[in-house]
Amino acid sequence: MPWIYALAGLLVGAVIGFAISRLTAPNYKKQKNLYKDLETAKFELEQQKQELTDHFAQTAEMLDSLGKEYTKLYQHMSKTSSELLPNIPAQDNPFAQKVAQQNASNSADQSLEDAPKDYANGATGLLREEKKEYLDSPDGESGKKAS
Repeated sequence: MPWIYALAGLLVGAVIGFAISRLTAPNYKKQKNLYKDLETAKFELEQQKQELTDHFAQTAEMLDSLGKEYTKLYQHMSKTSSELLPNIPAQDNPFAQKVAQQNASNSADQSLEDAPKDYANGATGLLREEKKEYLDSPDGESGKKAS
C-alpha cells in the first residue's frame, strides 16, 4: 500500500512541478505576450479595413454627387448660352453639340441597362447566316474574317 501513496505523491508532484515551470518559464510568458500582440494587431487590422471601406463608400458617394453637379452645371451653361445668344449658329455653340451627344449616349446607356446580361444583338455563332470571307495575308497564309 505504501507504493500507491508514493506513486500518487509522485504524480501530484509532477503535475505541480509542470504547472509551476509553465508559469515561471520565460518562453511561456513570451508566447503569451506574443499572442496578445497578435490579437491586438488583428483587431487593429479589422478596424483599418472597416475605416477604408467606409472611406471608399463616402468617396464614391461624393464622386457621384460631383458628377451630378457637373452635369447640372453643363446643362445650365447650355441652356443659358442658347437663351443669351439666340442668334449664334448651332455649330459655333460648343454646348449644343455636347448636349446632343450626351443625350444620345445616355439613351444608348439606358437601353443597354434594360437588356438582360446574356442578351446578344442578333444571331451569334452557328446561327449567323453570313458567309465567311477568306483573305490572303501578306505572309502567304490565309486567314478567316467574318463580314
